[in-house]
Amino acid sequence: MKDKKAFTRKIGNFLAGKGFYVVLFICTAIIGISAWILLSTGNKMGPADIGSIASTEPDSQDVMVSSNGVIPGLPVEDVLDIKPVVSPKPSAAATPSAVPKESNPDKKASAEDEENSAPVMAKDPSFVWPIAGDIAVVYSVDELIYNKTMSDWRTHDGIDIKGLLGTKVVSAADGTVTDLIDDDLLGTTVIIDHGNGLKSIYANLAKTPVVKKGDKVAMGAVIGAVGDTALGETCEVSHLHYAMTKDGAPVDPFKYLPK
Repeated sequence: MKDKKAFTRKIGNFLAGKGFYVVLFICTAIIGISAWILLSTGNKMGPADIGSIASTEPDSQDVMVSSNGVIPGLPVEDVLDIKPVVSPKPSAAATPSAVPKESNPDKKASAEDEENSAPVMAKDPSFVWPIAGDIAVVYSVDELIYNKTMSDWRTHDGIDIKGLLGTKVVSAADGTVTDLIDDDLLGTTVIIDHGNGLKSIYANLAKTPVVKKGDKVAMGAVIGAVGDTALGETCEVSHLHYAMTKDGAPVDPFKYLPK
């Protein structure tokens, strides 16, 4: 009993002295050697060891995929057959098409009504000379011209074109014969409406024209001949008195006849 107490006392004295450091060194060495053995053993694990470890892994229903995409415990050929599951990406929402601006039917209808109600400005027809000849008396409604036959000064609302008796007179443009008049001063007169407000007046014709009221005539069609029926111009040379009106007012024929 005394020997046992003495041995215990010696151990205590040893630990209280330099023995403590000896024990600490031995424990540290044991820990280091154990760690080295574990590391060496893990690096040298064979297929059998891997299989044993894989058998301890969870069931296939709870298999976890490693960060490199390999499922632990599966043969390499099985791993190659595994296709990664790609979660479907949400499709982009269709971009809504631009909403067409609603047209204003009332405004459109109004514009169409205005267009339909606007007067259509027809072009003036083309004209030709009713006879070829020099001008004996010019058009003059602003200044008075001396009339030899009447021995006075008066306006002249047309032009007198020189022409021998019997010279054929033609319509200056397409139109419709609206009047045949036996005028006291201008003699036998034919009036033709050419449309667009234009009318032409052929006076001092031969007694009997070749057209009648209501006839449609073409430009250049013969309507009569130069005569001497104008009692108010008997002192003038043989001629055709040719006048024009636009919307009922006299106009200068030179504005419409070709130069």
